[in-house]
Amino acid sequence: MAKVSTQKYLDIAEIREDTVILKNGSLRAVLLASSINFSLKSEEEQTAIISAYAQFLNTLELPVQIVIQSRPFDIKPYLSRLERLREEQTNELLKAQMADYIDFVKELVEMGEIMSKKFYVAVGYNPAGDLKRGFLDRLFDIFKTVGRVTFSKARFKKHRERLFREMDKVISNLNAMGVKSVPLDTQSLIELFYKTYNQETSRQQDLAKKEELKIEE
Repeated sequence: MAKVSTQKYLDIAEIREDTVILKNGSLRAVLLASSINFSLKSEEEQTAIISAYAQFLNTLELPVQIVIQSRPFDIKPYLSRLERLREEQTNELLKAQMADYIDFVKELVEMGEIMSKKFYVAVGYNPAGDLKRGFLDRLFDIFKTVGRVTFSKARFKKHRERLFREMDKVISNLNAMGVKSVPLDTQSLIELFYKTYNQETSRQQDLAKKEELKIEE
């Protein structure tokens, strides 16, 4: 019996040019956003943030989704850096102390189950639901969503530009609230979904660069 890739069960058709393309023909762009501690703000600052958030909601033309991901804190890059510094250390006493510190950090993370939080804002655009398009064009797209929708390069470029115009507005409105945000590029999007759907594997194995990936059709 032939193995069936889990990729066939995902809604994602492909990821290219910093854009997630779903099988029904709709597009997604994803922002990585910072956070603010609302409770530590003054009353005036809280009022300004609430007002900016209301303005943000009122100016939306496309749907957005706010996602918070909590993951075990990845201490590997920090530990790898400490290991390199320890190897370069010529003082044997300092070298031994660094080894003890590395062991202490490992135990602290394992015992404390330290979690990291990341905040994402997904902006969606469905060409079939664009009211500015003609009725027959939208009707044709609705019937096409039964299967996997594909775009010509020209149509994809047009839809992507519409999506990213809205994303720029979202970035600007988030900035008015004191929330900094940056769009995820293709490699970052692939890593995000890889870690989302392969949580155990991703802790032990890093994902290759997009140029090295072989995607099943």
